[in-house]
Amino acid sequence: MNLAFGWRNAMAYGLLGLPLAFAALPLYVVLPNHYAREFGVPLAALGGVLLGARLLDALIDPLLGRWSDALLARSPRAVLRMAGLAAVLLATGLALLFFPPAGLQAQGAAALLGWAAAMLLLTYLGYSLLSITHQAWGALLGGNETERSRITGSREALGLVGVLTASVLPSVLGLPLALGVFAALLALGWLAWCRSLPPKAEQASTQPPSLWGPLKQRPFQRLMGVFMLNGVASAVPATLVLFFVQDRLQAPPAMEPLFLGSYFLCAALSMPLWLGLVKRLGLARSWLAGMLLAVSVFLFASQLGAGDALAFAMVCALSGVALGADLALPGALLAGLIQGAPNGRHAGAYFGWWNFATKLNLALAAGLALPLLEFFGYAPGARDEAGLDALVVAYCLLPCALKLAAAAALYIWIIRPAAGHSESTRENLT
Repeated sequence: MNLAFGWRNAMAYGLLGLPLAFAALPLYVVLPNHYAREFGVPLAALGGVLLGARLLDALIDPLLGRWSDALLARSPRAVLRMAGLAAVLLATGLALLFFPPAGLQAQGAAALLGWAAAMLLLTYLGYSLLSITHQAWGALLGGNETERSRITGSREALGLVGVLTASVLPSVLGLPLALGVFAALLALGWLAWCRSLPPKAEQASTQPPSLWGPLKQRPFQRLMGVFMLNGVASAVPATLVLFFVQDRLQAPPAMEPLFLGSYFLCAALSMPLWLGLVKRLGLARSWLAGMLLAVSVFLFASQLGAGDALAFAMVCALSGVALGADLALPGALLAGLIQGAPNGRHAGAYFGWWNFATKLNLALAAGLALPLLEFFGYAPGARDEAGLDALVVAYCLLPCALKLAAAAALYIWIIRPAAGHSESTRENLT
């Protein structure tokens, strides 16, 4: 095993994943409640601001990927300088977003919403540029399947630690101190990145990075299709989990942290399991195993009802294990595809579109599941049989159907062609 890809270097590179995931929880979960409760901002207007900012954030990711490629082509030092500035922008924007000037608060909701929109754009800019460039750097480190999954797995496992940390610290230390800890972790992650292994010199490119190049590559189109089908399948239950817990299971609110915590903790703890499986089955077949595990778990969840809180904790734990595959393996597959692509040196362009797909998945999940629930008669707080059955279909069975579609696409588009190529290679050698 090449010592360059050992755990020490993988962790030095991956540490930045912790504060990046830490930042995501306040941005996507805490912020709406904070502005509504602390400042009395109307929910409808706040929702419009959040939707507009998130949509623009997704749309600029491919452009940020192209800029990232230009920096990677210049030198690793140029990347790290830009990353340092992006980290400052992220930390500053997040602090100003949650704590607007006191004089601004006195001017009313319109002023606060304008401030929130501006700070969201700055914060998203820093976050997206930092995360895309960090992902592209990892893809350019090279390595075989095991080494690529180790690099990706370290980043995603530390990201899950960041999610768990962000879910606890604000309630323990308060939001101001929690954001201070975030800033310190961000600085530490950047410093560790600076000391990690740089991309190989021969992977630098003098050609201008292409914005649309990745979308013209058939292997990337297929991998992106599988990724989006699987991503929507995972995002739907994430959107509906609290409805299922509160109305179908009728579990006490005190158990909600147990459900969410076990989900993310088991995802983090499962990373070594998936990395070990990659050595036996390869990346694509291991990801397929994760999809089938998720389908089995959600079919079991569809049989749960009021009072089955402990059984649902097992569902959360096992679906967390399946999440570990979704986090560690697709990115490693993409890294291998980038290495073999004609314009594979432009990793930022690939990850720009990859992150665009990730954010689009979240929007599609809400746009698909919530109207479907309303159409079939479910409303929050429902106890009637028809409404709860609709909730089970949307939370459990719809994700299963989407996961099975993703599994079929993975087998037809990626696993079977790769097996045929390997067989053809063996025949030529003999």
